[in-house]
Amino acid sequence: QVQLVESGGGLVQAGDSLRLSCAASGRTFSGYGMGWFRQAPGKEREFVAVINWSGGYPYYVDSVKGRFTISRDNAKNTVYLQMNSLKPEDTAVYYCAAGRWTKVIVTPTPSSYDYWGQGTQVTVSS
Repeated sequence: QVQLVESGGGLVQAGDSLRLSCAASGRTFSGYGMGWFRQAPGKEREFVAVINWSGGYPYYVDSVKGRFTISRDNAKNTVYLQMNSLKPEDTAVYYCAAGRWTKVIVTPTPSSYDYWGQGTQVTVSS
């Protein structure tokens, strides 16, 4: 089992920045690829970013490229999502997720993740 707890969400204005954190406990964190997803009201859960177990191969949804950065610190069992130049359309509940993959290095597919956090709300006002 891997337990994931997100933090760092909040209410900000358009153009502001936030850094989300996801603290992991349980099984060896460094063995898992880590992803961030988000879900806005009335919409399906959407992939945001992913990073592989060693901190390489970051991959982003097009809408956040150049604004968001995913990173991880395996010594602290934590993955981060730095969000800059936030827009109202970034408003959502943000979830981190963990998965182990053998056929791909990283993946944006939610069903490929085994563990999920409870989410943290990010609200961006215009």
